[in-house]
Amino acid sequence: MSIRLGDIAPDFVAESSEGQIKFHQWLGDSWAVLFSHPADFTPVCTTELGSVAKFKPEFDKRNVKVIALSVDPVESHLQWIKDINETQNTVVNYPIIADPTFEVSKLYDFVHPNASDKFTVRSVVIIGPDKKVKLLITYPASTGRNFTEILRVIDSLQLTANYSVATPANWKNGEDVVVIPAIKTEDIPAKFPKGFTEIKPYLRTTPQPNL
Repeated sequence: MSIRLGDIAPDFVAESSEGQIKFHQWLGDSWAVLFSHPADFTPVCTTELGSVAKFKPEFDKRNVKVIALSVDPVESHLQWIKDINETQNTVVNYPIIADPTFEVSKLYDFVHPNASDKFTVRSVVIIGPDKKVKLLITYPASTGRNFTEILRVIDSLQLTANYSVATPANWKNGEDVVVIPAIKTEDIPAKFPKGFTEIKPYLRTTPQPNL
């Protein structure tokens, strides 16, 4: 099974480092980042889980829950967390799903046979409060994820979910945004009172509307 943007994120029940997770119930009305790992006690994953722990206040500010997944059992996760805390100078403060039977990994298409049929790939799924998949990214096993970029994407997703705008290349929170083509130029002043710039008839920018 593969999932696509706009699909309802598959629900599941699984054990984790923080007890049983009933996924949709756990999500509640929050956004979520679900990110998979090839295995416990792997070097790149250790740095990633430590990084997410340090970023957790930023995720919390955005009403985003974070949850990791690895195909090893809970007992292994709990031992690995000790290593993460020690080597990354942090405290893992979110659950790690145990998926030794690959049940969740197969639901989310985290196993790519061209890479390996024994380990999950390094994927990120962002899910909205409506339980729909908003973003899918898959990295090779050798490349650690950039969680600053994932926060940037969340800022964009949350902004564009509430306003008729899109975010341009390399956009960061606080910068000008693009007015979507469906808005007529003559209608922009009423909708975006901060003003706008018409670079081309199809390319109009306006200050970020929620600041």
